[in-house]
This record gives sequence, C-alpha cells and structure tokens, in this order.
Amino acid sequence: MVVLPVTDDGRILLIRNDRFAIGQTLWELCAGTLEPGEEPARCAARELVEETGYRAASLDPLCGFYTCPGFCTEYLHCFLAAGLEHVGQSLDEGEKIEVEALPAPRVMEMIRSGQVRDAKTIATMLYWWTFRHGR
Repeated sequence: MVVLPVTDDGRILLIRNDRFAIGQTLWELCAGTLEPGEEPARCAARELVEETGYRAASLDPLCGFYTCPGFCTEYLHCFLAAGLEHVGQSLDEGEKIEVEALPAPRVMEMIRSGQVRDAKTIATMLYWWTFRHGR
C-alpha cells in the first residue's frame, strides 16, 4: 500500500527513508504492509500517520499495480490523501524517517533527474500527475 499525501497548497509529502537492504536513504512516498485481514484504506491511514505524522480528512483510491509479477504476488493499492492535519509521527522502533513537503513540479523534476529512484513512488506520482493534468 502506498499513499500520495497532497497538502492544501498542492505540495507533496515525501519521506527520506533509510533502506538498509541497499545501504541508501531514498526519497519515497509513505507506504506499508497490510496486516492480515486489514483493509487497504485502513493500512493507508495508519501508515500515513506513522511515517509522515499527518492524518487525512479524505483518503481516496488512486490506482494499483503488481510490483514484480515475474517472481512475486505483491500488489500495491495506491491512495490519494488530502485535508492533511499534523498529528505527529509514530515511527516503529529503528525507523529513521524525515518528512519534506515539496511542490509537485519539483517532485516530478526529481523523478526526471534520478533523485527519486523508488518504483512505487515513481509509478504513483506519474499516474497522479498524468491524470491530474488530463494527459
């Protein structure tokens, strides 16, 4: 599950997430794993607060996709979060996540320049950007 949080003034909340598997810190949208029996929207709301410290007034389905269907069954449900209210992060032990609100065109430039290298973030942003601008 992945969440695209958009502030009232159109900025995107991105996180800087330490990824130990690759030994790098990546720019990403917040995301998480569904607990057994958990509804995707509930997971999205939970992860949004945990990782960004914001609660959404609205959480709407945006798109979904298989991450690597050649060797796994992972399916990501993507949500658009709006009406954001800061309530404070609730990170899991060992997580080190920084939040930054960036203008959407800046995020798109970061994708073009290779600064954003996380596939779920790229796919979700491109989907949202394309349909937001009617292309």
